Amino acid sequence: MPVRAKAPLQAHAAALSRQGEEEVSRADAHSDFDHEDERDMPDDREMTDADYLALFRDTINQSVLPDLPRIPGFHTFWATTTNSRDTIASRRRMGYQFIRADELRGWEGGSIKSGEHAGCVGINEMLAMKIPERLYQIYMREAHHNMPLAEEEKIRATVLAHGENALRDKGKILDEDGFSDNIVQKAPAPVFA
Repeated sequence: MPVRAKAPLQAHAAALSRQGEEEVSRADAHSDFDHEDERDMPDDREMTDADYLALFRDTINQSVLPDLPRIPGFHTFWATTTNSRDTIASRRRMGYQFIRADELRGWEGGSIKSGEHAGCVGINEMLAMKIPERLYQIYMREAHHNMPLAEEEKIRATVLAHGENALRDKGKILDEDGFSDNIVQKAPAPVFA
């Protein structure tokens, strides 16, 4: 038989963090708590509203994949086996290697038990991989420094070509604040973490 709630939600707010109290207050503004103690609650209710809120917060901040430990001289990451544009085979050709469970103390339980990736660290469709740090830096510099600079240079060349065409046709391109001269910024190559 249902019983009446013993305490309204406001009584639980004291146990919450300051942020939780503010969230409860906002909820109070949108709910009819005058009738809270008239609601029927099941006999076996063990968790408080504060407990449910804490559980909800944990699910929001929870990471599905654990952080991989650092391996000296390597960059580690999780690779997916389901991306048809970024395949495991192409990563292997570029120098990426599987991380085997016997390389990481305490990760034996996280190894794949059968199939082509048996013995490797994996969770669902994700595989732990590593790449030598020097190759990682080369690839990141190319993708995030050199290639963007090359694109900026193309834009600069296009702007200059339009300017030359305008002059030839007795026109003029207004270049406020030296825009075309400042398109390509020759910043030093960064080191990636």
